[in-house]
Amino acid sequence: MALLEVEAAACRDCGHPVHDTTAAEAEYAYDAHVLRCHACAAGARRMAAVQEDGTRPDGLQVSIYRREGS
Repeated sequence: MALLEVEAAACRDCGHPVHDTTAAEAEYAYDAHVLRCHACAAGARRMAAVQEDGTRPDGLQVSIYRREGS
C-alpha cells in the first residue's frame, strides 16, 4: 500500500513528489541533465520509418530488443 501512495504522490513525468515540485518556492530549485537512451532512439527511428511509408501510428507499439553480439 505504501508504494501505491508514493506513486500517487509522484509527478508522472519526473517521479519527484508533486507537493514539492509544484510549490512556488521550488520554481528554480531543480536542474536537469539530458541523455539519450539508445534503445528508445532505435524505437523512435523505427516508428518514423513506418510513418514515412504512410502507415498510421494509431495503436502501434514498438518492441525494442538488443541486437545479438552488441
